[in-house]
Amino acid sequence: MLRVGLTGSIAVGKSFVASVLADLGCHVLDADLTAREVVEPGSAGLSAVAEAFGSEVLRSDGGLDRGRLGEIIFADAEKRSLLNSILHPFIIARQDEVMREWEKEDPDGVGIVDAALMIESGGYKRFDKLIVVHCDPETQIKRVMERNKLTRAAAKQRIDAQMPQEEKKRFADFLINSSDGFEDTRRQTEQVYAELRRVVS
Repeated sequence: MLRVGLTGSIAVGKSFVASVLADLGCHVLDADLTAREVVEPGSAGLSAVAEAFGSEVLRSDGGLDRGRLGEIIFADAEKRSLLNSILHPFIIARQDEVMREWEKEDPDGVGIVDAALMIESGGYKRFDKLIVVHCDPETQIKRVMERNKLTRAAAKQRIDAQMPQEEKKRFADFLINSSDGFEDTRRQTEQVYAELRRVVS
């Protein structure tokens, strides 16, 4: 199985690209889902987060208060880095488990893991190929403002908290520019898929 990483910064259209790849027949895993799984109530991941950040990040039912944790980590780079160092080993182990299952079912398939922080965490090194989705900076700011109902300043803070798009692009085997909307992005994604199938066959 060809293992492919899919990454890009906030609001660049990564989820849309992932959905097109799934429609084309790829196995797709969204790292956000894995990140939720590893902090479910009673999990080792949640215990580790509560130990590092205190009970203020837990809801009254014992689940993770994502909103409160988000406020803490987006305002403090060190705490964001601490959270990532706690969760990434759990997330990567779960992703690898899923990819091994796919490989048994479909040895000639294409397995895609969609993760925003794949380059920052070093997790991209486990993949055969890396796709980076990007868009022009102004489009990105507008999308973050609309999607997250944020002011321009708050949207920019979230964007600036991540590795710059230009830097991410340097790691890519394939680039997809989503600036011109869904149809153009779909066309580019189909071209990348054709290239991935060539590698597999």
